[in-house]
This record gives sequence, C-alpha cells and structure tokens, in this order.
Amino acid sequence: MTTGLFILIAVFGALYAIFLVWYGGKGKPMSPEEVEDRLADMLARAGKGAEVSPILDNFRELARNDDGREYHMVNLMRFRDKALYPPGSPSDDDAMAANARYNRVIVPALLKHGGFPVYLGAVQGRFIHPDAADDWDQIGIVRYRSRRDMLKMAADLAGSGADIHKWAALEKTHVFPVKPLVNLVFVRVSVAVVLGLMAALMYVLF
Repeated sequence: MTTGLFILIAVFGALYAIFLVWYGGKGKPMSPEEVEDRLADMLARAGKGAEVSPILDNFRELARNDDGREYHMVNLMRFRDKALYPPGSPSDDDAMAANARYNRVIVPALLKHGGFPVYLGAVQGRFIHPDAADDWDQIGIVRYRSRRDMLKMAADLAGSGADIHKWAALEKTHVFPVKPLVNLVFVRVSVAVVLGLMAALMYVLF
C-alpha cells in the first residue's frame, strides 16, 4: 500500500467515524429523573420561573416511550393567510416568510443534535378524506437521533424567540413521533459509499 493511499484511507475513515458519532441513533433510554431534569432546564432557560407551561406535558409524553433510539417526527401543517405576530413586532405578515425565519433557526439546531429534515411535501388535494378530518398545506418528516436529543434541542431554543415565527406562520399543526418499521433510506451505507467514491476519485486524480 502506498503512502498516499494509506493517508486517503485514514482521512476518509476518520470522516466516516465522525459521521457515525454524529448520526448516532442507538443510545440508552432516559430515566424519569433525567426527563424531569431536562424539562426543568428547558423551563429555566425559557425564563418562566415556576410557571407551568403546557408544552412541558407534550415533551413529557414524548419521553414516556423513549427507547434511546432514533425516530421520526411527522409534521402536518396548515398556514395562515397572513402571519399573526404579537402587536409591535417588526416582522411583516407574510406567513411563508415567517416560516422561513423559523426554519433558519431550527435547521442548524437540528443538525447540531443529529437530526435533519427527511421530507417536505405540499398537499395536492384530497383522496380518502373523512368529514371531520383537517386539511393541511404541507407535510414534513424530521429525523431525530433520540428523544434525549429532542429535549436538548428544545432547551437550547428555549427563550430564543424562534417559536414566535412558527406560531405566527401556522394556523394549525399536528405533530407526532413514528418508529421506523421498514426504512429503505440507508443513510449510513450511502455516506460510506459517497466517501469511498470521493477517496477513490482523489487517489486517481492526484
């Protein structure tokens, strides 16, 4: 093995190892005590003191089924005709612009904690639609490394004001976690193949 090939294998092997650590997805479940500690941290960072926030119950319910592993969050979204900001806000009333402001905050936070948007689609009419069912504008699916990472991210964002843009944009939303049963998106293998091809190309060219 030549020195150049050895260096390429070492460098790209290290890059793949870093990716695997970041991607994770196979951790340990949170204990009830850890969950409450993280919720308390979230509340403290939000600056609400002893006030009980309803969103904490949502996070507590999310953590109740924690198995320490990766999962996906399905987001059903219906946008307002005009963004609804609190009085005195400098932002305009463009709902999609408000949503874009929220995404500019949430996407870096997701990546920091091993998550990323998997799918975003616009609803195109109805098919099987019960009378009482809601109508939605968009459907988004987000991959999370674990419920622990979800709570860490929420604590990071608490008090940032990012949620103002989200609720200004959305008229209604339905969000729920799902566990992969059949998943044909082989992220770990795909990244390994891409890095391998890049290493081979660099070896041939240089």
